[in-house]
Amino acid sequence: MKALVTGFKGFIGSNLYRELFSKGNKVYGWEKDKNYNNPKLEEIVRKVDVIFHVGAISDTSLQDANEMMWYNYHCSKILFDLAQKYNKQVVYSSSAAIYGKKGVPSNIYGWSKLAAEDYGMAICDKFISLRYFNVYGPGEEHKGKMASVAFQGWKLGKFNLFPGNPKRDFVYVKDVVDANIASVEAVKGIYEVGFGKARTFESLLNGIKIPFGYHSKEKIPFWYQNYTCADPTKRVKGWVPEFNIELGTQKYKEYLNETYNG
Repeated sequence: MKALVTGFKGFIGSNLYRELFSKGNKVYGWEKDKNYNNPKLEEIVRKVDVIFHVGAISDTSLQDANEMMWYNYHCSKILFDLAQKYNKQVVYSSSAAIYGKKGVPSNIYGWSKLAAEDYGMAICDKFISLRYFNVYGPGEEHKGKMASVAFQGWKLGKFNLFPGNPKRDFVYVKDVVDANIASVEAVKGIYEVGFGKARTFESLLNGIKIPFGYHSKEKIPFWYQNYTCADPTKRVKGWVPEFNIELGTQKYKEYLNETYNG
């Protein structure tokens, strides 16, 4: 198989790129510092069998709508038009941020992902959208404040959480990679990528063995989601997540200790 991975230097993209390469596939990478309106990108799209569009601005707190929409929507639109022109399968990295607090996005990031997803579904004959829930694991070290609570807690040695026990569907990055690969032959549609069980942030930090405290209620952003959970009936066919929080945090802690303390 020949594949294009956008955002191949990022968290999920780098994990996916390595996994595809390790299985003997020919893999091309594209990053956001390169212009998407580029003859070289079109040449790559023409060659490949599948496009994994992972690249995006993932900072959910970014308030610059022009920057967010230019990259997450406009660049995606260019890529999806090329995919349709050459009849290529697209596996798009979408987000559970689309659901927001009341079924609609509650931040600019969520709207940008929804706009791109809607366009891809409308224009492409072969289009898979994977709505990721809370992804954590190796490769996120560069993300700063957008890294998972697991990594931030490990790096700081402690972490302050929002009160009220908000819950998330935490999904280990290896499971996300496997979901992408399972999507290559999937039927056009929108699928959810999460473990399928909502857990507290306390559970995540307990798995990494990191102590935690709490912020005051006043620090909770207005757009904050209190609860997310993927629907197991909406998984892509042939994919079942392997890592619950206990297994995922154990494996992640081993990686962190070996990588940084070994």
